[in-house]
Amino acid sequence: MNALCRLDPISLAELTEKAELQTRVDRKYVLPVTDALALLSRVSPDTRALEIEGSRVFRYQSVYFDTDDLVSFRLTAHRRRRRFKIRTRTYLDSALCWLEVKTEGYRGGTVKSRLPYQRQDEDSVTPGRWFVESVLGEQARPHFAPTLFTRYRRTTLYQAAGNSRATIDIDLSWTDTEGRQLRLPDVAVVETKTGSAASPVDRLLWASGYRPTRISKYATGLAALRPDLPAAPWRRTLRRYFTR
Repeated sequence: MNALCRLDPISLAELTEKAELQTRVDRKYVLPVTDALALLSRVSPDTRALEIEGSRVFRYQSVYFDTDDLVSFRLTAHRRRRRFKIRTRTYLDSALCWLEVKTEGYRGGTVKSRLPYQRQDEDSVTPGRWFVESVLGEQARPHFAPTLFTRYRRTTLYQAAGNSRATIDIDLSWTDTEGRQLRLPDVAVVETKTGSAASPVDRLLWASGYRPTRISKYATGLAALRPDLPAAPWRRTLRRYFTR
């Protein structure tokens, strides 16, 4: 990632202050890793890269939770308006952990609520059950259990235009509770996060022929591992990129 070195850094504190965007519009793109990395050489010179203790690429691990009948997955698969996701996210390089609940906001935006969490509890909702219930209200279910584990490496960019963020995820892998695994070393997921208007990274991707893609690391990954599940929203993405 030599092109990443040319960008000025931004600290986590400043990034959070300028573009936390817990309520936001997300646009996701799936493309070859080579094209995603080439994007770094084309972003505007005022783009800044998140840097923590000299590093600009960070390892992430997420544990997704669902009910026995996969209500969270099915709400996403059938594009229900009140869909949600529950996960813990661990930043492996710092061992920081969060419990996060993502819900659908106004006009399709995403609202992410999160709670600082203990690393030893990353595979359990129990210590944060009260938090999940406070976010989901009547949608909360009696029991949420680990369903899918994901890992990847992420680079985060900040652009002053619209206080927008973009993330580039590579080395993607999924493992379900039955031990089935999927790795996509040649695929990247690029996600832009804005208040509403398209970001400069969106426009670069559009100019290269890429358009937003329906993909959910949880639901699409689980559908790839379990062909018995409904997968209509991601069929094209699964056929093109999610091959084992």
